[in-house]
Amino acid sequence: MNRIKRLLAAGLVIALAGCATSRDVPPSPPQELKVIVFPGGFNWPIWAAADKGFFNKNGVRPVITPTPNSRTQLTGLIDGKFDIAMTAIDNVIAYREGQAGLDVNGSDLVAVMGGDNGFLRLVAREDVKVFGDLRGKDISVDSLTTGYAFVLMDILEQNGLVLDRDYKTVASGGVVERYQALVARKHAATLLISPFEVMAKAQGLTQLADASAAFGNYQGLVGSVRRSWARDNSPALVGYIRAYREGVEWLYNPANREEALALFMKNVPNATRQSAETSYAVLLDPRNGFQRGAVIDLPGVQTVLRLRAKYGKPQKNLAAPQSYYDGQYFQRALPK
Repeated sequence: MNRIKRLLAAGLVIALAGCATSRDVPPSPPQELKVIVFPGGFNWPIWAAADKGFFNKNGVRPVITPTPNSRTQLTGLIDGKFDIAMTAIDNVIAYREGQAGLDVNGSDLVAVMGGDNGFLRLVAREDVKVFGDLRGKDISVDSLTTGYAFVLMDILEQNGLVLDRDYKTVASGGVVERYQALVARKHAATLLISPFEVMAKAQGLTQLADASAAFGNYQGLVGSVRRSWARDNSPALVGYIRAYREGVEWLYNPANREEALALFMKNVPNATRQSAETSYAVLLDPRNGFQRGAVIDLPGVQTVLRLRAKYGKPQKNLAAPQSYYDGQYFQRALPK
């Protein structure tokens, strides 16, 4: 009887060990993942991971869809049209807390990895040299309910300008649309992210502010999913995070600089060697570039929460940063 018990116990240990490891075995064949992103240079780790075979090695095949705005991206994620959204952490919070201005249920959304600090720059027309020059003018935003709009409003408030009293906002869509409108001189200023601020400055436009200087820690891009989808697809999600992390580290390796620049120019319309090099210096800055290893910045999430508590509607008490982040999949993606 004791021998039978020992055999059963040994079998249980082996079975449990198998469960613990097999859940993170990369899917075979690679599992298709529908990923929705904003266009821009902050997708560089995705381009690198795809080009160098990191996704395939980790059992996933992302199909990338660019989004025109936050609403399309987040409602698509909630509705199950997409599996992963590379989006602002503020979008996750807004849709979780019912502050997105839409009648949708975003309670299942959660961030699972970091990405960057936002790379937000306030860029204006040539005739705007100082903040006071924005008085009486229109400034374009994605939507007044987004965290990047809150960043804009807070930077302007820090410099003596108050919404509706001193300036007006115009909803103009995502970063591509706002960049195009600014270059066409339709509006006085907008927040841009790399490489669009680089391209704008090359055309003579003025950079008025850098959000990282104004706020310090700020969490921008994250990988976001539905909790229910993550539970059912954990090996694929872990594989995606692993591959993305490999893409980031490959980019930071100076030996890969020329290949990285070629990837940038291949994937960014109208990019030049100069804009690629400038974007490389910004996005791969050791202190303020892509978050190494895609580690989320929880103090940066706290900054996002502070701004949302101040400007978000309806106003409400928000949870702690950890409430919007599920780190279990990230932990399983770390090297053993």
